Amino acid sequence: MGRIFGTDGARGVAITELTCERAMEIGRAAAHVLTKECGNKQPRILVGMDTRISSKILEAALSAGLASVGAQVEQLGVVPTPAVAYLVKKYNADAGVMISASHNSVEYNGIKLFSGEGFKLPDSVEEEIEALILDRPDEITLMEGTAVGRIMRRSNAADDYIGHIRECIGADLTGMNVAFDCANGSSAATAEKLFTSMGVSGQFIGNSPDGTNINDKCGSTYMSNLSEYVKNNKVDVAFAFDGDADRCLAVDENGKVVDGDRIIAVVSKYLKDKGMLKGDTAVVTVMSNLGFHNFMRENGIKTICSKVGDRYVLEDMQKGGYNIGGEQSGHIILLDYATTGDGQMTAAMLLKVMKETGKKLSELVCDIKDYPQLLVNVKITEQSKGKWSSTPSIMECIDLAEREFSGEGRVLVRESGTEPLVRVMLEGKDMDMVTRLTNMIADEVRAALC
Repeated sequence: MGRIFGTDGARGVAITELTCERAMEIGRAAAHVLTKECGNKQPRILVGMDTRISSKILEAALSAGLASVGAQVEQLGVVPTPAVAYLVKKYNADAGVMISASHNSVEYNGIKLFSGEGFKLPDSVEEEIEALILDRPDEITLMEGTAVGRIMRRSNAADDYIGHIRECIGADLTGMNVAFDCANGSSAATAEKLFTSMGVSGQFIGNSPDGTNINDKCGSTYMSNLSEYVKNNKVDVAFAFDGDADRCLAVDENGKVVDGDRIIAVVSKYLKDKGMLKGDTAVVTVMSNLGFHNFMRENGIKTICSKVGDRYVLEDMQKGGYNIGGEQSGHIILLDYATTGDGQMTAAMLLKVMKETGKKLSELVCDIKDYPQLLVNVKITEQSKGKWSSTPSIMECIDLAEREFSGEGRVLVRESGTEPLVRVMLEGKDMDMVTRLTNMIADEVRAALC
């Protein structure tokens, strides 16, 4: 993880940590690097944002930084992250930027950079941008007169993105009664128009962003509201997106949450049955449940486990030529259609599977049996980042838990790439044992690093 960019761009508390000055610096440095990448011509860079109250502030600062070194800036307004990834290629731009802190609460914000091919920038390019900002700012030349860049706003971005999903899925979903939780985020700008145009009879909650309510007791990080909604309203299925709509989780007709692993399993089996699953393989992360792996193996589908983070899933997908991958959290990449996780594309694909098979979501996932699993997030101090794996008392607890499992469970401890958190996840046959051992390790992390 770099000094500015983590596993998913630059992120922090908006204005005080991710400052206007830093946003401007990122714009200048990114445009400087990308100018070299595109042969010193004046680069065209798209800028999208989510609904946070701070997003317009950072959009202004970032756009000013880009234009001050000669880049042409095309502001897309409020759009999902995957819209930026798609549109940068459709509009033949040189790069794209998304201003969002994804699933985080309103005080946070972030800056994600995309190449002209719609993929997140490789570590090497982000490191060069970081070095310019922190070590060699004098190499950046400010323009003057007619050499400065223009800033313009596109009004058709959301519609072009909606048309892309409709074309990719190609399904008539007439007759399906579906609820959507838009997290008061980016999908509030697109979901209703998208799904009603595909024939869905939609009910929308978390669809009234006011700048302060993004991810506030709604969306894919707060599923209880949507589960209750399903129980109290007759719908076939429901979907929840996160703040920038690159994640999707589902709720079946009974109000039970269906995570990203299960969605990947259902869509992978559908693609395999159609002869469309490349390499008969899906790429997931080390967080995926053992029950998921059993289901995939029973259906003749191989699984590859990457490090946690959608960029690592994507790397392994590209390396092996695979077309589906993702995470439990709902980042699901359908690489035939998208270069990053796309919550609305995922929801549309799952609706297509339900429509074609005539099965309810509960029927599609009924054979995926989970081992009991518990995840505890321990907040640590900024000074303690990177130290958990070198703390003897924590490693002793992990070793003790692994010995007690005796090969019939697993322990996964990792540090978040975007927040000061250590994530402690255990999985095994007995929930009481899983709970006891998870809490033992989490307590030791708190004692040592908080």
